[in-house]
Amino acid sequence: TPNGKLDRKALPAPELASAEDRYVAPRTPVEEVLAGIWAEVLRLERVGVEESFFELGGHSLLATRVVSRIREVFSVELPLRALFEGPTVAELARRVEEMRRAGLPVLPPVVPVERTGALPLSFAQERLWFIDRLEPGSAVYNVPVAWRLGGALDEAALERSLSEIVRRHEALRTVFPEMDGSPVQVISPFGGFALPVEDLSGWSEADREAAVRRRAGEEARRPFDLSAGPLFRAALLRLGEEDHVLLLSMHHIVSDGWSRGVLYRELSALYEAYREGGESPLPELGVQYADYAVWQREQLAGEVLDRQLSYWKERLAGAPELLELPTDRPRPPVQTYRGAHERIELPGELLERLRALGRSEGATLYMVLLGAFQVLLSKYSGSEDIVVGSPIAGRTRKEVEELIGFFVNTLVLRTDMSGDPSFREVLGRVREATLGAYEHQELPFERLVEELQPDRSLSHTPLFQVMFTLQNAGGGGGALPGLSVSGVDAELASAKFDLNLAFTANSRALRAVLGYRTDLFEPGTIKRMVRHLERVLEQVAANPDLRLSRLELLGEAERARLLALGEGAVPAFPRATVDALFARAAAAAPQAVALAWDGGRMTYAELDERANRLAYHLRRAGVAAGTRVGVCLERGPEMVVATLAALKAGGAYVPLDPDYPAERLAFMLADTAVPVLVTESPLADRLPPHAARIVRVDTDAAAIAAEPGDAPAAGTDPEAAAYVMYTSGSTGRPKGVEVPHRAIVRLVRGQDYVSIDPADVFLQLAPASFDAATLELWGPLLNGARLAIHPAGQPSVESIGRALAEHGVTVLWLTAGLFHLVVEERIEILRG
Repeated sequence: TPNGKLDRKALPAPELASAEDRYVAPRTPVEEVLAGIWAEVLRLERVGVEESFFELGGHSLLATRVVSRIREVFSVELPLRALFEGPTVAELARRVEEMRRAGLPVLPPVVPVERTGALPLSFAQERLWFIDRLEPGSAVYNVPVAWRLGGALDEAALERSLSEIVRRHEALRTVFPEMDGSPVQVISPFGGFALPVEDLSGWSEADREAAVRRRAGEEARRPFDLSAGPLFRAALLRLGEEDHVLLLSMHHIVSDGWSRGVLYRELSALYEAYREGGESPLPELGVQYADYAVWQREQLAGEVLDRQLSYWKERLAGAPELLELPTDRPRPPVQTYRGAHERIELPGELLERLRALGRSEGATLYMVLLGAFQVLLSKYSGSEDIVVGSPIAGRTRKEVEELIGFFVNTLVLRTDMSGDPSFREVLGRVREATLGAYEHQELPFERLVEELQPDRSLSHTPLFQVMFTLQNAGGGGGALPGLSVSGVDAELASAKFDLNLAFTANSRALRAVLGYRTDLFEPGTIKRMVRHLERVLEQVAANPDLRLSRLELLGEAERARLLALGEGAVPAFPRATVDALFARAAAAAPQAVALAWDGGRMTYAELDERANRLAYHLRRAGVAAGTRVGVCLERGPEMVVATLAALKAGGAYVPLDPDYPAERLAFMLADTAVPVLVTESPLADRLPPHAARIVRVDTDAAAIAAEPGDAPAAGTDPEAAAYVMYTSGSTGRPKGVEVPHRAIVRLVRGQDYVSIDPADVFLQLAPASFDAATLELWGPLLNGARLAIHPAGQPSVESIGRALAEHGVTVLWLTAGLFHLVVEERIEILRG
């Protein structure tokens, strides 16, 4: 319609074609082979050459398997992107034929290697080995599984099945001792396998259930010894004649998510055969994980390595090293891995709309969900450059698909959210970033970190701190013939990342688990984040052309609750600038004492006049409305005069602590680009090089005193910046925050937690560059009270006590620890 809406009544009736009508048979040998590969991977009876891989249920993981089989059959190195750009058999066949004619090289297959000497670890194994050396005894990388088995269990067949799996897969018999300062793989010969059984059948039901939960938790938390092994454990709890619990546990260095699927499938096939008295139906494995580790190190060299590194260096150049999400607690200096999780379940109708959106844009469900999550992270962090990690199976070779081992790799996915794009545009950016990462997935994450050399910190992970996963690898059901199988919760209360969002999708439902670090986030914060994620998904599914600035996180109920919290809670406060309110206080009581310090006092009239003279001097130096003025002075009356003068001149002050390291001062001077700096000669000589014009309050005193003493014309308004305060930088690069006049006035005149009147005496103790100084400085001066200035230098408990007594301090801002020390010291004095 003319106003942009869709008139559904005007649409013609849909003409639905049957599957038979859509089917087009293969016409060439290449199309026939490709159609067979698709049918095998997608588990379909047949595939027509015009049908889309993704509309048939394909996704990125299955696309990787298709590419692996094409490599094996046609000896061409087909990029994964080709399947996204040509998602039908017909289009892909043309691409394969072109590559075969071009004769492009393909990587050699994985083949068995001699077991005569020390075998290397894969890059991923090497990283986990180093982590284990740094944090011995940690269970963070345990991979526990607990199954409840209902029915008549053949314990002997189960034990024999597990024994055969351990025999087949060398990874489960591998240990990692140190040799000449480096780790090596040592494969232990197979010496049989025994399944320990604990009989709890004589216990009461309540005691049995408690024991199951306790034993599952104990097994999940029990650490592995990588040098001695074994790195695969199993135990059976017998609860009754037809009730058992199977506990399995592996270390991540020999296993991954795909490996669990392999184990489940083999256990099912072997148990069925052994229960019926047969032999193993499984073919012998052609290669083992150690063969892959050798192959990986041989192939990831020379031109292949250079090409992979070149892509990632360019892709991640200038990426932020820390995603600064708002947290409930400061980031601890060392990661503790303490964690919890929140579960999410989304309606099937939303899942279908998200899948349809992906199909319309040539993207997978994974890309749609990743884009929505990155939008949420952008909203939360205020950053337009969002980097997350995402695991990828790493099984790009068909010969390793049925191996148990640590193949998973981690991709670093960076998305640009700048320019207020629509979600459709964001999805295009995510698609491009994801496809590029898939094409260069051979580079191990560990090798990437080593090459990029980011600043390493024990407080967070390198390159990214948030993980995203869509779990759609099949084969993990764990069905055992003749038995009902259900999971027993044996999860570790741990978190390797700040946030870890793991989706699972089937034909009817979309579920997710949001893991988080409890050192950083409260459960209530995560619950809100989950609601906001659902809001994002609903909005982008309804209107993918919605720009990010129009995307709302708050629902109506949450918005109403937040508004209700503020109704009548904020006392009225004047809409005026800080300098205007000070002028009113000075006019009301000009002879009242404004400042007091060791050996001196200054009235409101004197402070007002001195600040006016300096303000005129600053204007002659180039300060105008909005100009940032550096103030580098020790705590004392001159610092107060300079700070007030910067505001009277229309500028915003930037407190520069003289005790800061030169590197931090240099950064702040460069970051704020202050054109004028107020200081004194001894301090000016210690400052790092800068381009600011210096006003020295000592040597320029005569020139300043010659300026007019009346107030300069107002040069700003309550919304303008009053000062710039910098974060500590403990979690990364320091950030400057511009605080408006309105915020200061709200703090000291629009609050109800402390009553300030002209009889009060505040103690200024905090450095001017610390946020506590805002209340200490402007609390008294905008309310006609007195500011007692503690002498410059590091205060002691004794000096604070003397100041309290000397000045009759009534309002004091201290940390809890220092407050208790001061109180204890005053009590001792009184007792004496």
